[in-house]
Amino acid sequence: MKLWTSDVHLATNDACMEKNIKSKKAILYKQVSKIIKAEEPEAVYNRSVKVIPSVKNYTYNEFKKIASKIPFTQTEWASILHVSERTLQRYAKNNGSFAPINAERALQIAHVIDEGKKTFGKTELFYNWLKRNPLMLEGPLSFESLTTTYGIQLVLTQLGRIQHGILA
Repeated sequence: MKLWTSDVHLATNDACMEKNIKSKKAILYKQVSKIIKAEEPEAVYNRSVKVIPSVKNYTYNEFKKIASKIPFTQTEWASILHVSERTLQRYAKNNGSFAPINAERALQIAHVIDEGKKTFGKTELFYNWLKRNPLMLEGPLSFESLTTTYGIQLVLTQLGRIQHGILA
């Protein structure tokens, strides 16, 4: 069999290309294995994060501070916190600790009360407004709105609208 010079050139060219591909793969692998650290300044975010009071060991005395701000009855507090009236009485008797989920709900209601006071000037006016079942874009609000997280958010949304002059 007779080889032409162009065939020899192709054969050697293919062998060289194959050799180059193998060496490039090895070089690429070595480059990928290096860890390169980006030299960027640390991002500065708003560092004024509110620290949520501990919901562990949340006692009845702490709850009483919130309850004294607004004239909810014990029955209303029981429905808001999803506990029975008897449980509230037992907590009151021995300054018992609330379950974390109930303590968190009490803190949410404290925030709603503060926003209501900021909006209406007095907590009694906020309480009366809530008892009248005010209307809002999403439908009427009621006292029962405070028994769910979604309802609490709706009340806060409406209070924000009132504060900004958006009465719809």
